[in-house]
Amino acid sequence: MAMLGLLLVQVMINDFRELSDKGASLVDMVMYFAITTPSFLAFVLPIVVLISLLYVLGKLHRANEITAMRAAGLGFGRITRGIWISGALLCGVMWFLNASVVPWSVEASGALLEDITFKHEAKTAKDSGAIGVTRIVTFDNDREGRLWFMNRYSRWTQRGHGVTVTELTLRRQEKMRLYAREAWFDKQKGHWIFRDGRESWFNPDTGEVLQSKPFAEKAVSYYREDPAVMLSFDVKPRNLSFFRLREMMDYFTTQESPKLKIYAMRYYDILAQTLAPLIVILIAIPFAITGVRVNPAVGVSKSLGLFAAYFALSNIAESLGKQGMVTPLLAACIPSLVLFCAGGWFYARMR
Repeated sequence: MAMLGLLLVQVMINDFRELSDKGASLVDMVMYFAITTPSFLAFVLPIVVLISLLYVLGKLHRANEITAMRAAGLGFGRITRGIWISGALLCGVMWFLNASVVPWSVEASGALLEDITFKHEAKTAKDSGAIGVTRIVTFDNDREGRLWFMNRYSRWTQRGHGVTVTELTLRRQEKMRLYAREAWFDKQKGHWIFRDGRESWFNPDTGEVLQSKPFAEKAVSYYREDPAVMLSFDVKPRNLSFFRLREMMDYFTTQESPKLKIYAMRYYDILAQTLAPLIVILIAIPFAITGVRVNPAVGVSKSLGLFAAYFALSNIAESLGKQGMVTPLLAACIPSLVLFCAGGWFYARMR
């Protein structure tokens, strides 16, 4: 609770002024901070496990309880068996947090902040069409051979304006172009609808216009691109949910884009965090039950020093991954592997 409280205070300091300037009510603020809090759980859980283990095992060590159990013929494996079982269960909890709770918290808090922003803009803007506008949206659906361009897209009305969709051949030659003054995604039917536009067909080899005709409104059943994915390109990978990262990776894998590694590193980093409780246990046990009895702070400082090294390694590995010197999967696993090897070495040296 103390760790969550500190992180929540930091978020309040960072976001309170923004929420206040946007006219958020007290209920909106309470709801926003309440929804944001679960996103800290995956970060807090390993630290809580570390501190609690250092406290409990250190207390047993100072009271010679560990020595008594060893004298009774119990090995370290049997003494700590319950801790390892709990660690395995906590890995499942970490997976649930990273796969479900944290993504929901990130997306729900972002949606609430966006809604507060839109309401504020609706009160102050003279033109309702300017509310929540993202200008110049482009999306290359290489898998299905379609290139999208919008002059602007309003997240408030969920409609695009000045929309152009180009259909391409396998050789990336233009075969059809659809213009529309306005377009929106029908969530119930699962496809796009265009209004006040024109369709033009081309000869892919010569670029000659074969046919062109206007339309008042046209539904294209096979245009199923998700607007949320289109707009995710302006969002930092750290602010995307686990599921959205998977969608972005699928998109960039098809395109073989260099941006793939940025999203892949964040995706694999979330997966690597699943084993954090076991790594923490591997580090905490040697420092807690084999340290100096009169000064338990020695073991605490050593283990916290390893975690400082972990964050330094994370930054180095991230830099190597972005430069393409190592694969995204290896870059995400390097900090955990180093910490796992260090903890395993200390654990093997226990007497």
